[in-house]
Amino acid sequence: MRALSLLEFLVAADRPLSPAEILQGFDAPKASLHRMLSALVAGGLVVREPGPRNIYTVGPRLARLGLAIVTRSGPKQLRHAVLTKLVEDIGETVNVTVLHESSILYLDRIEAPWPLRLDLQPGSRVPLHCSASGKLLLSALPRNQRTALMQQLRLDRFTANTITDMGRLEAELERCVEQQIGVDDEEFIAGISCVAVPIYDADGQVLAALAVHAPAVRSPLSRSLSLVPRLQRAAAELANTF
Repeated sequence: MRALSLLEFLVAADRPLSPAEILQGFDAPKASLHRMLSALVAGGLVVREPGPRNIYTVGPRLARLGLAIVTRSGPKQLRHAVLTKLVEDIGETVNVTVLHESSILYLDRIEAPWPLRLDLQPGSRVPLHCSASGKLLLSALPRNQRTALMQQLRLDRFTANTITDMGRLEAELERCVEQQIGVDDEEFIAGISCVAVPIYDADGQVLAALAVHAPAVRSPLSRSLSLVPRLQRAAAELANTF
């Protein structure tokens, strides 16, 4: 149980920590702390990053476990019901995504009854830099985590509107932080625009993103932006499904 408490401590830190910082903030003898960290690293739940400070952060196995929790059947059914009602209300396709490694991962998606359909089923991944949800979730990360993740991104071009310059992407992320809205102005798929809002937990941390997308020829970006208040109400309901 002490190892679990240590894991929770590292998750709550929102940044990598040095052994000295962990020892200062977590109540455990130095020898016990070293043993617990070694066990967590061996289990893939914690990663020791190379460098002079020998810092520790949460590992990929923990991310996979978290993903398995948010996709389990009970919450998924509740989430699906909220999305179904939202589509009935606004008449457009909606989806819920989470940040997963260097992309966004679709947890659920409900298609509106229009002829144009996209093959983006739950489990699909989309790049961060050209999607409304991706930019929004990236902007919500602590600054050091955001910078580290951006260094891994390939800013591939998908359409004429795709942001392929790191400076422009940084400016777009700052806009997301200020407005708490992500926008994809035909940046991933030509002719498709998208708007995303955050899904918060009880502490105000961003859990996931809720997005609406529609063909620009039928429903311009301005209409999707007008739906933000309705999306935000649905996002508040969706918070209970995580």
